[in-house]
Amino acid sequence: MKKTWSPMATCALAALAAAGLVAGCSQGSATNSGGDNGQSGDTQVTVRYMNFSSNDGHEADLETIVSAFEDQNPDIKISVETVPYADYAAKLQTAVAGGAEADVFELEYASFISYAKAGALADITGIDTSAYAESLAKAYQQDGQQYALPESFSNVVLFYNKDLFDAANLDYPTDAWTWADEQRAAEALTNKDDGVWGDYQPISYNEFYKTVAQSGGEFLNAAGDATAFNDQAGLDAVNWLTGKSGKTMPTDADGANTPDFDTNLFTSGKLAMWHTGIWMFATVAEKAPDLNWDVVVEPGNTTKASAMFSNAVGISAKSKVQDAAKKWLTFYTSSQTTIDTRLAKSWELPPVADTSKLDAYLAITPPANRQAVLDSLDAVALAPVVEKQQEMQDVINDELAAVSAGRASAEDALANMQAKVDPLLK
Repeated sequence: MKKTWSPMATCALAALAAAGLVAGCSQGSATNSGGDNGQSGDTQVTVRYMNFSSNDGHEADLETIVSAFEDQNPDIKISVETVPYADYAAKLQTAVAGGAEADVFELEYASFISYAKAGALADITGIDTSAYAESLAKAYQQDGQQYALPESFSNVVLFYNKDLFDAANLDYPTDAWTWADEQRAAEALTNKDDGVWGDYQPISYNEFYKTVAQSGGEFLNAAGDATAFNDQAGLDAVNWLTGKSGKTMPTDADGANTPDFDTNLFTSGKLAMWHTGIWMFATVAEKAPDLNWDVVVEPGNTTKASAMFSNAVGISAKSKVQDAAKKWLTFYTSSQTTIDTRLAKSWELPPVADTSKLDAYLAITPPANRQAVLDSLDAVALAPVVEKQQEMQDVINDELAAVSAGRASAEDALANMQAKVDPLLK
């Protein structure tokens, strides 16, 4: 499955608003004449759909879903435009600003808020969301209104090496574990003489916002216009991430943060626990077919909070074929055809509430405990999303690196983060 760690660049709200998102030109096409929403009569309506996730390997899979939809809805044709991921953000932003966007378009969570706030997305409140995992459906709400439907998801779990736990006579991790349990096990499992490390968790922005949540804290205040992490929860998060470095976790000098370092360490049997995404299941199974490993929901500090990455689809606020677009939106995100296609082709995971529909996925081993993927959805930590996303991430990463290298205290780093990030939110 394609990982979604790196969010696409978010659009500039002011620029989009200035472009007059809600006013204006017609989208979609229909060969009928007149009627409400351009959809009355008995002729075919065309819904334009722009996406990035089918690019580079899943184009035929998307066509399978489109064909099934058109068979069930002969009065609707789906016109697909697939854009490479690297080009998608800029192309969508330009299209929206110019009033030329597709009727339905794909979004990452990191860019969803910007488009919703700018008025680019149709309000689809009232559409049935019971088919989706509740946390994923709610992720695409703004001010209590639904503006998109979840399309797919991936998340982060704790990988662990069973043989290393057995050799140390330790119980395997469970869903009830806390950071303290993980730390005790990591200390017992680390053997630097043999090159074995107890734990690996990137010291990064993506891990910081999650561990703040795992400590019961908030990254931003309720209004989203100031940081809220300069407190005990934030301090616990910084200390947790940086305190393991060189003790139970390898440092940059040991090779950490170099390409595939953590993957190679785990698949070679030299890493006991590893915080990483479910997109690594196939890689581990392929690179280390004899490795005895499994996964579990990540431990929390005072509470559970699992990082969740998701794509969604929304309808243009200016689309003139919204009824037809809603039918496509619902089918594409929740139909059995979509579920079967995604599972068969390892095309991320469908965000369904009825987990029995994922039985085929859960039956694949290793890992044996794929149920942890779904259990992680009970408490998720969504990435904070702001207009100046990359600048914010750079600040957090730089300050965490300073603590890890011993150049700054956790307290000073938190204060610096706050002082540098708050102006980015204005």
